[in-house]
Amino acid sequence: MIRNTQPMKIRENIVLGGDKPVLFAGPCAVESYDICLEIGTKVKEWAEANGFSYVFKASFDKANRTSSGSFRSIGMDKSLEVLQRVGEALDIPLVTDIHESYQAAEVAKVVDVLQIPAFLCRQTDLLLAAGETGKAVKIKRGQFMAPEDMQYAVKKVRSTGNENVCLTERGFSLGYHNLVVDMRGLPIMRQFAPVVFDITHSVQQPGGQGGSSGGQREFAPILARAAAATGIDGFFIETHPEPAKALSDGPNLIPLHRMGDFLSMLKEAWTLGRKYQDFQIE
Repeated sequence: MIRNTQPMKIRENIVLGGDKPVLFAGPCAVESYDICLEIGTKVKEWAEANGFSYVFKASFDKANRTSSGSFRSIGMDKSLEVLQRVGEALDIPLVTDIHESYQAAEVAKVVDVLQIPAFLCRQTDLLLAAGETGKAVKIKRGQFMAPEDMQYAVKKVRSTGNENVCLTERGFSLGYHNLVVDMRGLPIMRQFAPVVFDITHSVQQPGGQGGSSGGQREFAPILARAAAATGIDGFFIETHPEPAKALSDGPNLIPLHRMGDFLSMLKEAWTLGRKYQDFQIE
């Protein structure tokens, strides 16, 4: 299977698809500046200690919540201000989701990477708007999409002249409230663009708690090691100091105090995977 050779440039010194793994990590949603700064400060330290390039992640709006009564946002302007302050304070790049085409240009003024949510990965206007900003575009594979069909989402972004695009795996729907990761999808998608594995959403149980999603974080280390062993390019992890009190996706978040050990384990598995990534049986 042919590996993609077209990396995604995030900043001059940060490239996804090179010889160093990239970590996209932070809270699910922007809750406050203090929480974001605490998470970003600690994760940056652990990421650098374990040989990861680091991109801080937090959503400015959770537009795809199960229930309209669930927390969505502290407001677009306030959230973007928090993200900008964290990025400047820690000198790190930023990634956040966009859900509407009109959001792309405004959000691109603040962040380095625009993330396309899984349920929106076929939305042509959204992909084109993201590509036209010139910022790196990170597309999550829809829970309903075949891995090989994600090449068309990549082509939509690249049709704007923007070559900086990657794909993210987060599991596919198997029955109600259940996601399963097909590890074959990682090398299949990696033919088209660099690939990131979304560890925490892969253990999510969409709508599994009635009006909100559940999760099985106990399986996160297992799936993380398996994905790392395929030799992919980066990882996506959501974390929080107190997952039980998080305003979004608490059941599948990694407790912040465990992130250092988690990244150490992940880097070891990734290094082994990269060692054997070219081993094939025809």
